Amino acid sequence: MARDKRSFICQSCGHRHSKWVGRCEGCQGWNTLVEENTSPIAPASLAVEGGRAVTIQHLNTIESQPARWATHMEELDRVCGGGLVPGSVLLIGGDPGIGKSTLLIQAMAQLSTHHPVLYVSGEESLEQIQRRAARLGLSEASVELISETNISNILATIESEKRHKIVVIDSIQTIFSDSIESAAGTVSQLRLCAHHLIHYAKKHNIVMIFVGHVTKEGTIAGPKVLEHMVDTVLYFEGERGHHYRILRAVKNRFGPCNEIGVFDMQEKGLVEVTNPSSLFMGSQETQVDGSAIYAGLEGTRPLLVEVQALVSDCPYGNPRRSVVGWDLGRLNMLLAVIETRCGISLAQKDVYLNIAGGLKIIEPGVDLCAAASLLSALTEVPLPKGSVFCGEIGLSGEVRPVQAMDARLKEAAKLGFTSAYLPLKGSALLGLLPESMSVYDVTHVRGLLPLIADKISGEHKRRT
Repeated sequence: MARDKRSFICQSCGHRHSKWVGRCEGCQGWNTLVEENTSPIAPASLAVEGGRAVTIQHLNTIESQPARWATHMEELDRVCGGGLVPGSVLLIGGDPGIGKSTLLIQAMAQLSTHHPVLYVSGEESLEQIQRRAARLGLSEASVELISETNISNILATIESEKRHKIVVIDSIQTIFSDSIESAAGTVSQLRLCAHHLIHYAKKHNIVMIFVGHVTKEGTIAGPKVLEHMVDTVLYFEGERGHHYRILRAVKNRFGPCNEIGVFDMQEKGLVEVTNPSSLFMGSQETQVDGSAIYAGLEGTRPLLVEVQALVSDCPYGNPRRSVVGWDLGRLNMLLAVIETRCGISLAQKDVYLNIAGGLKIIEPGVDLCAAASLLSALTEVPLPKGSVFCGEIGLSGEVRPVQAMDARLKEAAKLGFTSAYLPLKGSALLGLLPESMSVYDVTHVRGLLPLIADKISGEHKRRT
């Protein structure tokens, strides 16, 4: 009989090592290796004896629109693509205490009126869950609970009932199997337990929802293969100092990616926000320098966001660059473009950029808005009232259009904005613009200079 083989596996990326080393060769992480016992691998074989022929289907005979179960939480349904698909597996990650369990308790209470729901808790006792439900006013919901971490016991319980349509595992890192010696949460345990649960969900056509821990970098803990195995990956985001929460889809086999749902965390639980643009914009009654409105797009939802900038004199020799909600490297690139292509010196200035409300933006279309806010803060000249900005800036200073420009402008017009600064080159916007909206064509970053022309003086010019 072959002996068990012990190896060291990285808990971040799953890379296998024959001996312990301080730094993983796969992800370059430090002190991430844990010794685990793995079973020997049988030699590969191409024999077909004992195999079972699988039924072949034509592409045009397969149903393309799967049935969905509405959660009756519009923001959650939007992120999932219209509801939960039977037989699908979802993974929800987020920082500790951000409200993942609260979101699921509220959603399961709604679903339990139409489908049997089982909530499996591996971290909290049933009394703790009951107290949370009572605080949310959901103590009468017909959600069934068990507190268990053994995968065999969980599957045996589900199989004995054979009636649950939705199962929540809170959290997947606490589930373990007796067939592996390693502790719960290790790469081997996560891979095996997730495989058994996903296989059961597909076979019996039930919805399986995993709650996942996140690392200090904000990614879901464990091997990346866990995100590949599930159908949908959702991140529940939010800042400690803000009362709202954002549910973002980073992977969805049944709907659009990067779709977001916005919730307001209140004493009685999460409340859906139907007009999220109002959260990310300040008051437009008074004009303030360094503030610009970005006509953004999150998934399929147009969203207006306020971009704030502050430029101050540097009292020391090393100017500071700080950004919240955007990429610091992108900010440094934008500052270099403004200095090189516009001749405006920012080298001896401290620069701070903030996306209002704590929203994180990765779309390059915010470049033009960020540049406008920086120039406004530098010259202390407020930008025109009722204006929005949108466009991607290249290294040569040219401004490029972004997708779905008409949807962005319609959202801006609906909220009372009357002018937009964006590139029209290569855009089929003519005839699609709102009648109340005036559009100014900005093809180069220098096109922003007329907005602050009165305050562009020699002290802001780069010395040549």
